[in-house]
Amino acid sequence: MRQKYQAFAVLAFLGLCLFAQGASAQAPESWPNKPITMIVPFPPGGVADIVGRPVAEALSRILGQPVIVENKAGAGGGIGMAAVAKSKPDGYTILMALSSISIIPEADKVVGREQSFQLNQLKPIARFTADPTVLVVRADSPWKDYKSFVAAMRANPGKYNFGSSGNYGTMHVPMEMLKSSEKFYMVHIPYTGAGPAIVGLLGGQVDAIATGPSSIVQQIKAGKVRALAHWGDGRLASLPDVPSFKEMGVKIEFSQWAGLFVPSATPEYITNKLREASKQAANDERVRAVINGAGSPIQYMDAPEFKTYWDKESAQMGEVVRKIGKVE
Repeated sequence: MRQKYQAFAVLAFLGLCLFAQGASAQAPESWPNKPITMIVPFPPGGVADIVGRPVAEALSRILGQPVIVENKAGAGGGIGMAAVAKSKPDGYTILMALSSISIIPEADKVVGREQSFQLNQLKPIARFTADPTVLVVRADSPWKDYKSFVAAMRANPGKYNFGSSGNYGTMHVPMEMLKSSEKFYMVHIPYTGAGPAIVGLLGGQVDAIATGPSSIVQQIKAGKVRALAHWGDGRLASLPDVPSFKEMGVKIEFSQWAGLFVPSATPEYITNKLREASKQAANDERVRAVINGAGSPIQYMDAPEFKTYWDKESAQMGEVVRKIGKVE
């Protein structure tokens, strides 16, 4: 009997040791202990990529593990966003999204397709930038200002087209808002992201685009394209000579922001570490130099404020998408 008791005690001790090792492996201090993947749901060259890469590099230094950017484009950003929403909530898959994240679930319902993800599947960590989109045409176009542009659109319905990052994305929605408000018609040409849409504009495949300043300001400065107006309130520091639509009496606004998200079930100790690391990244000199240089200054929001902002915007964008209705 004594031998049996001793054997049981040994097994129990070993079991406790194994449990302790398992608990230690899952301890909060252990995260991260391997590389992290940052999904950017658009091709290189767009706002999410321009913001995501310097932030990922800074997070790598701050967290002590590589943060690897993976461009997973398609469906106006929906494919990459859905991949993160449905990923394991362990902090090793994070998302650098644009404001189209507020639009896509409602757009799925309007179109009548199964929702690729729902907003409550994702948790906001930090917002890094927020800029009004800018209406841009090629420098060799006949439109020197917005007045001549809108006159041509009204006089020639369907003759001209505009490119976007995909249906209901952050380049499509502001143009639909403008078309509705100004009562003109242009053909919509969806691409897989801002980068390809800009290439389409430069190559003459499309006549205009609406995009964030950071993805187009260098082409504006190089004299390749011309900015006619923007969807903000007041003048932009990076484009001080470009008027807002509000200045011209067109009552529309649209901001293209970039923010970090994780699956909603991600443990709090991980999200808190990511929040602190994101705050440090937003104040990092290298990050600020790259993003400011692209014409998109840091406009940081921590998780609580960002969540309030996102909830309000999602409700507003839902109304806009329902008004746009189904598009092919």
